[in-house]
Amino acid sequence: MKKTLLAKLFFFLTITSLSAQEAIFRAGQLTSPEIEGDVVTFRFYAPNAEKVEITGDFLPTEKVESPMGKVDSPGKSELTKKENGVWEFKSGKLQPELYSYSFLVDGLPATDPNNPFLIRDVASVTNIFIIEGAHADLYRVQKVPHGTVAKRWYPSDGLLMERRLTVYTPPGYESSAEKYPVLYLLHGAGGDEEAWISLGRTAQIMDNLIQQGKAKPMIVVMPNGNVIQDAAPGEGTLGFYKPQFMIPKTMDGTYEENFMEIVNFIDKNYRTVPQKSHRAIAGLSMGGFHTMHVSRFFPDTFDFIGLYSAAIMPREDATGKVYKDIEGTLKVQRDNGYKLYWIAIGKTDFLYDANQEFKKLLDGIDMSYTYVESEGGHIWRNWRVYLSQFAPQLF
Repeated sequence: MKKTLLAKLFFFLTITSLSAQEAIFRAGQLTSPEIEGDVVTFRFYAPNAEKVEITGDFLPTEKVESPMGKVDSPGKSELTKKENGVWEFKSGKLQPELYSYSFLVDGLPATDPNNPFLIRDVASVTNIFIIEGAHADLYRVQKVPHGTVAKRWYPSDGLLMERRLTVYTPPGYESSAEKYPVLYLLHGAGGDEEAWISLGRTAQIMDNLIQQGKAKPMIVVMPNGNVIQDAAPGEGTLGFYKPQFMIPKTMDGTYEENFMEIVNFIDKNYRTVPQKSHRAIAGLSMGGFHTMHVSRFFPDTFDFIGLYSAAIMPREDATGKVYKDIEGTLKVQRDNGYKLYWIAIGKTDFLYDANQEFKKLLDGIDMSYTYVESEGGHIWRNWRVYLSQFAPQLF
């Protein structure tokens, strides 16, 4: 009996080992994505699948229903089944850009097992690749001096917790005695202190702009705008849980009211120039909402303000004191003076109309601004470009 059991166990381990080796071999032989200039071939091994599709922002967009109405969503295309259970799709010619994609295998979402490069946006995980050239070269790690990215915890008396933020310091910061200006860069709904550094490629953009002489060396601070979190999901005391698009208290005024805790922490712990002329604040979507309200609630703190695809006005259920007398506080901000009030929005962004209404409000009170209108919608492709356009105008 023992010999029979041992023989069965040996057979099982042998088969398991062979299967594992086969998987390693197969993974080593399959290349996906395969980038040849501006054309990309994707492959997926699924011998028993009936249908494999690819979805990604390199494909034509399609309109889908969402809580915000009809919005642009990445399109999808079918792969063709080749030999040995490998499915394949070849793109058309792609423009320089950082792209994301994933697969649908018989309707089941799947990442590319042959591409280890992934990003998380809210709770969605997708693969990425870069087509080199033009502005996409800002998103690549180049042979230039590099800054430092740190994860710091700061004490928040107003929120009754220690909270984490991401800080980029420019090349040479550690070895110099120089003082630097600061850009506070805010994420959108569903994001956190990880969003701008991973999805936004902030470190790569800043390294490359600084090396090219297009942007001044600066500190970039990327806080967590979700006041019930101490850090990104999986990085804080709440442990591992599914990230949500909108969570309580994100747009009720609490974050804006307590924002100076972040500014004071940075001024105390970094070599900054603690003056309005050396401070900028910008953000995307919800972060644009926060930017607009923080900058007018503390109207003598920031000389440079950037609204990227901004959610503009308060939610109907928001009652925080931050949202009182919006027009009056904007007038105070106007009278205090500033150097740049920069608004950017995509033509098909679901917040386009709200931004046009905000422009009318600013026009009505003679508050000057710079307006940039781009193609596309509410997407990271635009926000990376907006950062690369905004940063060179600072300080």
